Amino acid sequence: MGPGSTSLCRTLSQCVSENGLFGPGHGGTEPRCVPSVRASLKVRIRTRMSGLMFGSRTGLSTGLALGVLVLSCCSGAVMGRSETQRCIHYTHSPSSSFSVVTCSGDEDKRLHCFATWKNVSGQVQVVQQGCWLDDHNCYNSECVEKKEAPEVFFCCCDDSLCNQQFSYRPRNSPPPHLLLPTPGPAHLPTEPLVFSVVSIMVVSCGVLLSFWVYQQHRRAYPPVRLPTQDPGPVPPSPILGQRPLQLLEVKARGRYGCVWKAQLLTEHVAVKIFPIQEQQSWQNEYKIYSLSGMRHENLLQFIGAERRGSNMELELWLITAYHDRGSVSDYLKANVLSWSELCLMAHTMSCGLAYLHEDIPGHKPAIAHRDFKSKNVLLKSDLTACIADFGLALRFEAGKSPGDSHGHVGTWRYMAPEVLEGAINFQRDAFLRIDMYALGLVLWELASRCKAADGPVDEYMLPFEEEVGQHPLLEDMQEVVVHKKLRPTLKECWQKHSVSHT
Repeated sequence: MGPGSTSLCRTLSQCVSENGLFGPGHGGTEPRCVPSVRASLKVRIRTRMSGLMFGSRTGLSTGLALGVLVLSCCSGAVMGRSETQRCIHYTHSPSSSFSVVTCSGDEDKRLHCFATWKNVSGQVQVVQQGCWLDDHNCYNSECVEKKEAPEVFFCCCDDSLCNQQFSYRPRNSPPPHLLLPTPGPAHLPTEPLVFSVVSIMVVSCGVLLSFWVYQQHRRAYPPVRLPTQDPGPVPPSPILGQRPLQLLEVKARGRYGCVWKAQLLTEHVAVKIFPIQEQQSWQNEYKIYSLSGMRHENLLQFIGAERRGSNMELELWLITAYHDRGSVSDYLKANVLSWSELCLMAHTMSCGLAYLHEDIPGHKPAIAHRDFKSKNVLLKSDLTACIADFGLALRFEAGKSPGDSHGHVGTWRYMAPEVLEGAINFQRDAFLRIDMYALGLVLWELASRCKAADGPVDEYMLPFEEEVGQHPLLEDMQEVVVHKKLRPTLKECWQKHSVSHT
């Protein structure tokens, strides 16, 4: 190694000591030593070009290794990510303008930039640009939309200010162009041939690293491995077709799938994800939500339905409003109720079920829920209730029989005695009475956690939990409810409360 190489190594050593082996991070300010290192490398490349291309194998290996080290030191883009990321920020409005923002996030999360835009009569209209949370779909340096003919285009990317340019390249079409540059820093001049070869090697390492990170950060809910049959056409989702949706955390799991808290641009929503084996529940719930007249303040607000993925990773999504307080059951476990809170919950919950049962000619049919329980009633921020989960719901049309539908579905703990007895061929009113029995059990749960009566407030318990425990079998419920004819106990202090005498 000659004196020139020694000088370059000394410069590299200084860069590493000041900025760490991999630089200050992606999207940060360029280290002070970078220009001198880059200049030294360019001089070394020009003077040693023939030696690298035609010299010994040892010289070539040394040159490539040195190039990788320089790129790692100067860019910081191979192994590390900083906690900050710079992105172009813009929101479409009459007075809006483009700006550069610095994003921040958790230490173990990557940060990205995104852009959304429309094609209005052949002209690009930017909808929004800004920062995006950790998403394996964004692990690329260019902001490119690849979906076939979306109504609103969306892309995200991994480099600083990478959303200043975005394009549309559908997977199954030749790469055409819908490209819009926004003001930003000028591109660096093309480097010599050897520098380009080294860059390609570094990019390849980055791709392999991205794949490893993706494997480590796959979301908690695993994809379905054995699809049974195609669930049919994707239902229309006009709102979702215009906005990017990002899953944040799992909030609940059940027999039909799991519920995620998600972000739809600036608002939070709930995403219920069904595996392909539960497509019937997904389709039934979507059809119930899509009926006319299903907009009501005490029924969970429906936003859209989508099919995500394909083949072995197909998932069925339902997107609804998100309520941070969770279900009545969850709330009662951690809180006791005042008399006014009990009345508010009971009233709004009953109004929602009454509306669901009501047959309004020309507007909505009567609907039986068939799985009414405290887990399926959600609480809004003001403690008003809204009914959710219509996977087993049954609608009734005037003059038509419910057919071979039977009542033996739902949660055993909340099944009415006639259902537990095995009765079949119910008519409409019988189905509605089954819901009313379950409503009575939920009202008992509310009363058991109310502090208005004179007496202690017990720990939260489910109906019949004292008799059959937390996970009863069908035979347990038949023994208690049908044969012994037991019902939840009404405490003496409840009956002495002033409201019971009015």
